Amino acid sequence: MVLSDKMRRILRAVALFEACKGFLVLFAGAALFSLLHQNVQIVAEQLVGHLHLNPAKNIPKIFIEASSNLTDGRIRLLALFALLYAFMRFVESYGLWFAKRWAEWFALLSGAVYLPFELYELAKGVTWLKIVFVSINLVIVLYMVIMLKRNGKHHRIL
Repeated sequence: MVLSDKMRRILRAVALFEACKGFLVLFAGAALFSLLHQNVQIVAEQLVGHLHLNPAKNIPKIFIEASSNLTDGRIRLLALFALLYAFMRFVESYGLWFAKRWAEWFALLSGAVYLPFELYELAKGVTWLKIVFVSINLVIVLYMVIMLKRNGKHHRIL
């Protein structure tokens, strides 16, 4: 199946978006891993102070409290999950870049799995950030549905 230039550009834009998500999580996992053998609560308190956040407010308070429960074992586990998640994003990105049908299915399913949670969060309170995340994810999921329906007629598997 030959894709039009426009369809290929959109698919590659989605691939780049997924790769960016992979790099973001990979860097976050590496940053977390760098905190091994450190007092993470002190680091979290310093970060909250550096960002001029009020530690008594809800989110900074939760962040500091959560950091107090991070053991080296949990840090390793979270860093491993970040590595696995990033790897999944990179595999998806590769497949979309080269217009593989399996990657379109993967993008559809991996995007659709987040939609109920994103819509629930949006229903709890509307913010511009929530609207942006839901919109981007919804556009990607709908585009993958269109691609799969369109390409189903031409049966492009690999």
